[in-house]
Amino acid sequence: MALRAPLLTAKFFPKHHHHHPKFTPSHLNINQRRVLVTRTSFITISDQRRKHALRIVNAAAKSGGNGRIMFSDVVVERPREVYMGRKWNAMDIATAGVVAVMHLLCVFAPLTFSWRALSVAVGLYVVTGLLGITLSFHRNLSHKSFKLPKWLEYAFAYCGVQALQGNPIDWVSTHRYHHQYCDSERDPHSPIEGFWFSHMSWLFDTDNTTRRCGEQVNVGDLEKQPFYRFLRTTYIVHPIALTLLLYAVGGLPFIVWGMGVRIVWVYHITWLVNSACHVWGQQVWDTGDLSRNNWWVGMLAFGEGWHNNHHAFEYSARHGLEWWQIDMTWYMIRLLEIMGLAIDVKLPTLAHIQRMGFPSKTESI
Repeated sequence: MALRAPLLTAKFFPKHHHHHPKFTPSHLNINQRRVLVTRTSFITISDQRRKHALRIVNAAAKSGGNGRIMFSDVVVERPREVYMGRKWNAMDIATAGVVAVMHLLCVFAPLTFSWRALSVAVGLYVVTGLLGITLSFHRNLSHKSFKLPKWLEYAFAYCGVQALQGNPIDWVSTHRYHHQYCDSERDPHSPIEGFWFSHMSWLFDTDNTTRRCGEQVNVGDLEKQPFYRFLRTTYIVHPIALTLLLYAVGGLPFIVWGMGVRIVWVYHITWLVNSACHVWGQQVWDTGDLSRNNWWVGMLAFGEGWHNNHHAFEYSARHGLEWWQIDMTWYMIRLLEIMGLAIDVKLPTLAHIQRMGFPSKTESI
């Protein structure tokens, strides 16, 4: 059943919200839109939006459903084999080794369970996942959605390092390239090359990412800061130090739960934003890519699952644009703003909402 997104201008710009008799919803403005039909859903895309979206949806229609990811209209156009038939470099081996070790630690979770160990895992999940990845690496460093005092910015970035997802410079560079080339042949992680490729396999082929996107020329703002260069140089030292601290305080159970279980949990929640949120959910905004709003990823990933909203308004500090779209990261940013610690907090602008075409047509996939 097709749904219509509410007019966000009523929320963000109440003075500008009105029902003009000449206003035509964007999805009905046929002269400016193309309607692309697949077997189970349709989306509307502005003629000026990225042409690869037309190619993706046409491929779905022509294939008759062959090669589609389950329960979606996303077609795997170029299945990519990462594990066999290529030469692995040292970074690929190291990355795969770390991911494998963290998963192996989880095998011992039932044998080492205690409420103290679980509380450590949950606490570090919030510190590294919410403060470190979603608030710092993503909304603050990647998109500059708000500004923090340097001491607090650096503290939150350090929390992100403890998520073991890479140093801030590498993480931010890859994410910015993802938005620049989203769901095209140059996207570092798109489900058009396979669900598991977008979920995690792309991590193990660093040469492929470099070939597609080029060198890291999009993070000059971080490269100029000695703190981030220091974290890149000493990156692996910091999780090791945390491991030793946890062992000193709580022994093996704290390592299994505080490192293994917690890191794997945060891994897959972060990766689901790349995979599930480009496959399953609702497209409220005509972003010209495969991004979706996925409520259950939103709950697990502190609001990051409202991914179509994010791709529509990349700079916005708020991803859950409706009252019912729970966005824990936004609530934390808002608290920091009230405390006077977060400034220049960006929200969707009226001009951008108008350019996106409100209200948009959406289908539940």
